[in-house]
Amino acid sequence: MTTKAEAPGAQPVPALFFAKVERRYTQGAGDGAGALEILRQADFAIWPGELVALVAPSGAGKSTLLHLAGLLERPDGGEIYIGGSPTAAMGDAERTRLRREEMGFVYQFHHLLPEFSALENVVMPQLIRGLSQREARERASELLSFLGLKERLLHRPAELSGGEQQRVAIARAVANGPRLLLADEPTGNLDPHTAAHVFGILVSLVRASGLAALVATHNMDLAARMDRRVTIRDGLIEQLP
Repeated sequence: MTTKAEAPGAQPVPALFFAKVERRYTQGAGDGAGALEILRQADFAIWPGELVALVAPSGAGKSTLLHLAGLLERPDGGEIYIGGSPTAAMGDAERTRLRREEMGFVYQFHHLLPEFSALENVVMPQLIRGLSQREARERASELLSFLGLKERLLHRPAELSGGEQQRVAIARAVANGPRLLLADEPTGNLDPHTAAHVFGILVSLVRASGLAALVATHNMDLAARMDRRVTIRDGLIEQLP
């Protein structure tokens, strides 16, 4: 498994770094309008090879944090660094390139293309990135085999179990060797046994590839198995014991 690596002898940099990040939304209209502050001077870092759980009650700002980390929203203040690169002043095209090349996304629902096989679903983002068909198929086959799907490469999503579908989604997310994996309730649609199995595979993949992962979850048992847990409280990103 490969992901983005630092040059030999280089000082390590966080895969993701929030520096005094602010995010607020306007509520209401006219004279009754007000600001809802989600993040206030928030600092936060995730390092290569680290698996971090994001746990917070609904409405606390988990989705906002993930959207900011994934460059899907812009902060109202502060700076977000991806692999040491500041992003606040980047144009939309550069932000899109950074998302495509440096990040992988896993959601509660797998969002696999139903008319394509497991292998083809993992090949596709690599072709968009510019890899050859041969390279992309080799990489996809390697990833799916690592995730225990060697015998399911040619099956379409409807022919796979829920756990298998989510493993294909994980393979697709890391197919381009990202620096950072962002996961929003990746086991939320699975039964407890399958969720634990899929999560164990996700942990193995993170460890093998050295990428950094931020995982939003309500499952405290799974959160306890990660390197550390953080939450959002009063606009700040805080470490949990």
